[in-house]
Amino acid sequence: MIFEPHIHMFSRITDDYEAMSAHGIRACLEPAFWLGQSRTNVGSFIDYFDTILGWERFRASQFGIHHYCTMGLNPREANDDRVNDGVIEILPRYCEKDSVLGIGEIGLDDQTAKEEKYMLAQIEIAIAHDLPILVHTPHRDKKKGFERCIDICKDSGIPMERVLLDHGNEETIKITRDIGCWSGFSIYPNTKMTPERMVSILEEYGLERMIINSAADWGISDPLQVPKTVTAMKAKGFTAEQCDELTWENPIAFFSQGGRLDRAVLEEPAKFDRRETFTGNSVLRGQDPDAR
Repeated sequence: MIFEPHIHMFSRITDDYEAMSAHGIRACLEPAFWLGQSRTNVGSFIDYFDTILGWERFRASQFGIHHYCTMGLNPREANDDRVNDGVIEILPRYCEKDSVLGIGEIGLDDQTAKEEKYMLAQIEIAIAHDLPILVHTPHRDKKKGFERCIDICKDSGIPMERVLLDHGNEETIKITRDIGCWSGFSIYPNTKMTPERMVSILEEYGLERMIINSAADWGISDPLQVPKTVTAMKAKGFTAEQCDELTWENPIAFFSQGGRLDRAVLEEPAKFDRRETFTGNSVLRGQDPDAR
């Protein structure tokens, strides 16, 4: 079984859910993020957060997948004064929801003073609600961005075992390996990290506190990159148990730190009845319902 710990299903289609389920993905986590263009008011965030908590969770369940999320103000829009303070104001109420397993994606993008300010503000909210954080790291000047994210986390007082620094690579693993945080890697077509490069990192550094994800979103991306990495691992001699440790045990260990992730629930596929609806809507478009 696979827990996909970073995927933006809001922007994916039902074919992706079907393929994910067929390839052993039992659960997924959707971090709140940027939609491709900036939002102009806080109300847009409220609708987006509510959709992730409601409709998207229902939609995932209709394909036997448990859906969870993290909530936060993404670093790109942390620079936008039309929304930044307002999102920080509403965020605590979402931290009370059962399917919210942490705060994220927060972090740095252009590495501005405002991004740092709102990253720290959200870490403080995470500490207050006893939740871990999922940190987006910059795609440009990545080493500097990683080092600054680490400094902000350390200064905040959040325990480093509750920090997942995502979008890592061969350079950043040297920084994160010995500081107690979790190291995240996005397996992305043509950019970021390939399955083969990821396997090489695992061969050198092991599986402890390692998390891999597809980060599939509205761009050119692949929601099956985690299963494909498992295939690459097995081709290099990793056992089934080691693959399970990386893609199942590790995400559960990290995101269960907030006390809301029930392993017993995850052990069984999400049961669904496609005759059911969410606020009057279903995933069907005239097809016969399939109850399971």
